Amino acid sequence: MNQIQDIVKTYYGETLSTSNDLKTDACTTADSPPPHVSAALAAVHDEVASKYYGCGLAIPSLLEGLKVLDLGCGAGRDVFALAKLVGPDGHVTGVDMTDAQLDVAREHEAWHAEQFGYDAPNTRFVKGYLETLGELDLEPNTFDLIISNCVINLCTDKPEVFRQAHRLLKPGGELYFSDVYADRRIPADLAADPVLYGECLSGALYWGDFQSIAKAAGFTDPRTVNHRRLGIIDPALKDKLGPIRFASVTARLIKLDGLDAACEDYGQAVIYKGGIPGMEQVFVLDAEHSIEAGRVFPVCGNTLAMLMDTRFAPYFDVVGDGATHYGLFPGCAAPDVFASTDEDEAPASPGGCCG
Repeated sequence: MNQIQDIVKTYYGETLSTSNDLKTDACTTADSPPPHVSAALAAVHDEVASKYYGCGLAIPSLLEGLKVLDLGCGAGRDVFALAKLVGPDGHVTGVDMTDAQLDVAREHEAWHAEQFGYDAPNTRFVKGYLETLGELDLEPNTFDLIISNCVINLCTDKPEVFRQAHRLLKPGGELYFSDVYADRRIPADLAADPVLYGECLSGALYWGDFQSIAKAAGFTDPRTVNHRRLGIIDPALKDKLGPIRFASVTARLIKLDGLDAACEDYGQAVIYKGGIPGMEQVFVLDAEHSIEAGRVFPVCGNTLAMLMDTRFAPYFDVVGDGATHYGLFPGCAAPDVFASTDEDEAPASPGGCCG
């Protein structure tokens, strides 16, 4: 265990008792989940929920029957919520390096199984470091979904975490995670500050580096699902950080071969047939793709693959055979994750592409 890992274990195992002890809003969640997810989160034991330090909502749609891995599961809030959402035929594994957190999670496995009406727990908790996932008892190409909630920024070898996530996912599976990013590379003196690191700030990746690292790991087209600027509550920390801006971003990285390096136009569109729980009328793939049921929605080749080569395929029809390439998809632009966001912003119109 290196010094940074020791700092993180101490901060989350001893320094913080509950989420009320945090000094910033980096490790808190502002997202409003859909009703079925809210119900699953509400079913989590109070002691587990009180030790939640996530920065976003790392629970995507259409989960029943999936095999899920939670990287940096802590006391297991998201694991247990997912255990309810995947149902008795699904399974959720949580990995964490902190004994104090894992002890809480394991103490509540049987309680949650009973609450959900399951004959036995559909959860498992594994102690380990995200930087060395390859050494754990986790089979490659077996997970439908990997989530992580404000943890990868705490890792000392972030590229390896993304490489291992890609290795563990099935083709068409996804890494769906929330994390904190900076608008520049963090200076070394700040990166060594234990409080800033524990608060998910000084370990934050520069947003541009995240894009490069994700692509190098095999996730050709990272997508931003949502984002928000972070506020620094503590005046002393705010003074230390100066002009550096931070954002909490939920991203979707889908394991698909053959994606284009850019958004290319093949003259195709999709029609959402509706029916995905929590997104019956509008399916949100990412910040640039809110697809209304029954509406013809033009898409680039990568977006088409993300819909038709994944678990979402039964809910979409395709228009066009893709035989002709028309150049770059028009209007392709990623969102500025460090801009102030308007929660009432209208959904993207058809034709807006990748983020």
